[in-house]
Amino acid sequence: MLALVAAPSRPGGVDTREVEEPVAAPDEAVVAVEAVSLNRGEVKAMRAAADGTRSGWDLAGTVITAAPDGSGPRAGSRVVGLVSSGAWAQRAAVPTGFLAPIPDTLAATAAATLPVAGLTALHTLYTGGLTDGKRVLVTGAAGGVGRFAVQIAAHAGAEVTAVVGSEARGAGLRDLGALEVVVGMPDVGEYDIVLESVGGDSLARALGMIAPGGCIVSFGCSSGEPTTFDAPTLFRRPGARLCGFVLIPELHRTGSAVHDLVNLADQLATGHLDSKIELELDWSQAADAFDALLGRRLAGKAVLRIEQ
Repeated sequence: MLALVAAPSRPGGVDTREVEEPVAAPDEAVVAVEAVSLNRGEVKAMRAAADGTRSGWDLAGTVITAAPDGSGPRAGSRVVGLVSSGAWAQRAAVPTGFLAPIPDTLAATAAATLPVAGLTALHTLYTGGLTDGKRVLVTGAAGGVGRFAVQIAAHAGAEVTAVVGSEARGAGLRDLGALEVVVGMPDVGEYDIVLESVGGDSLARALGMIAPGGCIVSFGCSSGEPTTFDAPTLFRRPGARLCGFVLIPELHRTGSAVHDLVNLADQLATGHLDSKIELELDWSQAADAFDALLGRRLAGKAVLRIEQ
């Protein structure tokens, strides 16, 4: 079968090559991949990887061989799933604990946007203690995680402030439920939950805006900068917390990936969530998609269609 692999000598650092067919573990189903979505972390890693390295987390397609242990969707089921690596291929072995059926009305390209971005948005908000009436600040709100977080928080009755890098990137976020859209971290304000993915000065400023008893959930550092802050800024806010978040360990802890993906897929299929696919290309154009994503030219998700 064919897969996308790291190729430092090729334009864009990626190539399509023959690789071995996936060998499924007892709790894994083999999926014919129809679409994958791209995330900055995996794309950056691919660009820095050794020749032949495979990557890819999000996928959607059809089960061609059910898991040997009898778990998960049956052969022929349309599914969305998450793997630790290897999604960018014609076929992939997917743990059934991370594999969920999708409605017939939901396109594979749309479903593929859900695993990393949708689950991260959902679980960071859960970690922060999302309830009706909470004041929520979302950094990187124009990105894949940020857009889902704005919508999920607004649907739960929260007052959402969306932080973006430019006015252009903030377009449409009010329509998704943001009460306020700001360029850069606000100068004033107090928030019960802050979803922080920028790091550096952005995280330091968040520590000065968290409400007593509130929670900052740090799940990324797109700035690549260290954070320095004055400790009393935080400990003078009784009960305030700074929580680190990594998706896969959290999904193992909760065991809720399938349930959550089913719910997210249903909401996407019925129009209650908007994934905003900003760029959809054939996987032969992966290098162009990588450049657009890493160059921050997208406000939304990038998706590749996989040819069988």
